[in-house]
Amino acid sequence: MASRARVRAPELTGKGGWLNTGNKDLTLSDLRGRIVVLDFWTFCCVNCLHVLDELRELEEKHRDTVVIIGVHSPKFVHEAEHQAVVDAVERYGVEHPVLDDPELATWKQYAVRAWPTLVVIDPEGYVVAQHAGEGHAHAIATLVEELEAEHEAKGTLRRGDGPYVPPEPVATDLRFPGKAVRLPGGGFLVSDTTRHQLVELAEDGERVLRRIGSGERGLTPDTFNEPQGLALLPDGKVAVADTVNHALRVFDPASGTLETVAGTGKQWWQGSPTSGPAREVALSSPWDLAWWQDRLWIAMAGVHQLWTYDPATGTVEVAAGTTNEGLVDGPAAEAWFAQPSGLAAAADRLWIADSETSAVRWVEPAEDGYVIRTAVGTGLFDFGHRDGAAGQALLQHPLGVTALPDGSVAIADTYNHALRRYDPASGEVTTLATDLREPSDAVLVDDDIVVVESARHRLTRLRLPEEAVRVEAVAHRTQRAATEVAPGALRLEVVFQAPAGQKLDTRYGPSTRLLVSATPPELLADGAGAGTDLGRELVLADGVTEGVLHVSAMAASCDDDPDIEYPACHVHQQDWGVPVTVTEDGVARLGLVLAGLDA
Repeated sequence: MASRARVRAPELTGKGGWLNTGNKDLTLSDLRGRIVVLDFWTFCCVNCLHVLDELRELEEKHRDTVVIIGVHSPKFVHEAEHQAVVDAVERYGVEHPVLDDPELATWKQYAVRAWPTLVVIDPEGYVVAQHAGEGHAHAIATLVEELEAEHEAKGTLRRGDGPYVPPEPVATDLRFPGKAVRLPGGGFLVSDTTRHQLVELAEDGERVLRRIGSGERGLTPDTFNEPQGLALLPDGKVAVADTVNHALRVFDPASGTLETVAGTGKQWWQGSPTSGPAREVALSSPWDLAWWQDRLWIAMAGVHQLWTYDPATGTVEVAAGTTNEGLVDGPAAEAWFAQPSGLAAAADRLWIADSETSAVRWVEPAEDGYVIRTAVGTGLFDFGHRDGAAGQALLQHPLGVTALPDGSVAIADTYNHALRRYDPASGEVTTLATDLREPSDAVLVDDDIVVVESARHRLTRLRLPEEAVRVEAVAHRTQRAATEVAPGALRLEVVFQAPAGQKLDTRYGPSTRLLVSATPPELLADGAGAGTDLGRELVLADGVTEGVLHVSAMAASCDDDPDIEYPACHVHQQDWGVPVTVTEDGVARLGLVLAGLDA
């Protein structure tokens, strides 16, 4: 086994305490003899949710030797609330201990720079690997097997039950519902996300008429996996965004049948097809759906894009977005999104809740395709609750939008626990209702609006108010500390070490990719753009003292054995948004770990 740097793992501390441990505080000494995988995550981050699912197989297969510890490190203010973390752990089926670290104490101790990040600690308490982003499950599984063999031989491996203690189940008709749609008969169909079902409710929004799906995770005619978005199709059937299955399903309320119409059940990765027969093209965490312009539009949260599905041809294709995460308007093919999670069709535009930029945006037809515009929101790191002119108004991670009859749009302002409204005619943002609990969608019913209160596990009917609610304005920025960098030249190095038994796959050209940009763009005098080298010389412009470096890296590695005719290959990728402050005493090198350890 290759020698590794002997770096002692810092202790695990978090002001919010521990979840899923039966009220027991854990220390690294308690875990000595076990292989520990720290998963630094935050529940707004779709890439973090992908990693939760990637780790499930490892967690089950090595249950007697591996302890996965979730370290919840918040981006948004709402995510620092302890009850919100408790809710998220149940919502996403997290079946391992979680440390609630609202002040990022453990995040800082481990020098983490991105969500998600995985850190592997050996049975003797030393850090042996770090991985940022998605696609590392295979590498970690290989490392775990090596560590099991090494420490079994040394006598330092301790097998047995882990510290996970499941919480007591709670009886409610719905459990963290995601989205809802009104059926032609007047009732509602709701995605009961945590229970992996659809639920049909009567017109009162309370009485359960039937449940669709067994409640088990799966991609069969009787199963879902954390379904979210719903859209009524012209033929009366309902399209379902089966989010963690990376698939589109169609449910027929009349016959009760469920059909898969798009997706392979596998997650889309860079280099995969972006158009073609719908059942042959992979998708990535479809979160919401809307019927507009004679096709089904898909908020593809997992890759920061909009796609479309055309039932007439049975095909899917990318409609907008580059897969880069951020807020950039313009022609659809050049736009940037950040986890689009809500869609609402109006006559002349398609509204979008772009959650990670705390923005409301829209698509409209143009002479040569479509164009993307922003109504509210400025970027990845600014959020809050502020009404008034849209240019200075603030939201906090909205998940839903609802087109209103007067041309305005209602906004499920999820992390502000509020229903907001944007009026294009006046350019104003107002608050319609507060004291909701993580609203994620809303459905218009005559003069009322029915809100999906996800964290209260119910639908709540409100009369659309004629006057706005007054709310004290508050603005926030993500609490991550900025990296101090020296002016002038800055060496950027993305660290990637191929997993044991694998090498970079160069059979068809370069197997790595690096894309660099900045907010504001003027921060970089040189070094922006795409390339294949994971290292690059950047030049910071004179006179710009702060900003955000956006770094996107990808590496593909394959089995390093000439006797294997069809080697298994794995794609590793991560996007970083690194806040920087330019100071004379700052660093001249910025190292970002994709996989391995930064020397």
